[in-house]
Amino acid sequence: MTDAPVLAVRGLAKAYAGRPAVDGVSFRVARDEIVGLLGPNGAGKTTIINMVLGLLEPDAGDIAIDGIDLARRRAAALSHANFSAVYAALPGNLTVRRNLRLFAGLYGVSRAAERVDAVVAEFGLDALADRRYGLLSSGEQARVGLAKAMLNAPALLLLDEPTASLDPAAALALREHIVQLTRGHGRGALWTSHNMAEVEAVCDRVLLLSHGRILLEGAPGELVRAHGAASLEALFLRLAGGELA
Repeated sequence: MTDAPVLAVRGLAKAYAGRPAVDGVSFRVARDEIVGLLGPNGAGKTTIINMVLGLLEPDAGDIAIDGIDLARRRAAALSHANFSAVYAALPGNLTVRRNLRLFAGLYGVSRAAERVDAVVAEFGLDALADRRYGLLSSGEQARVGLAKAMLNAPALLLLDEPTASLDPAAALALREHIVQLTRGHGRGALWTSHNMAEVEAVCDRVLLLSHGRILLEGAPGELVRAHGAASLEALFLRLAGGELA
């Protein structure tokens, strides 16, 4: 573990057909911190996550994961990160255990069989391990997806709508597990969500994006009070309506 933040983004920019999708964004995610990346559709959240994941090349700016420059040492940087989202389904015809073994191999996890066994036990997947992923409930699939994201013990977790489509009980259980995995382990998480109550419950800081720029940054409660809003959702609606631009 180093003293560097788990994620450092500086001057990040990306344009499509001459129109900026991300426009000079800079922020950090510290260890033991959960940061919410918020904004209406088209604000640039997914573009930022895809650039951090190395799926898109920035037009400008720098990204460092766990102190490792993504542009210069892509494989090394990405080995310190992982991703989970309910829409990112795993192969449905494979069992849970075979999926985990597949991804452990893709991630280059050492002693993969032992690591898969450990993750199955940690996430309480023993009863599901030999069932096909495609036959699981949405809550079970989300739990397996999070287990997959922890195979390489990442310093940075990227969570894109991790509880979307889950019932309240399954969403609460998954949120609590993510918090347990992050805080106290030197790990950080970047979390996107449209569920403002969820964000207020789990995020230490939030970044509110509009048209590819960060307009507001701070602890959820502090931002709500500073702008005289009734809640984070009310503040978000003002942002989406252009009142904070």
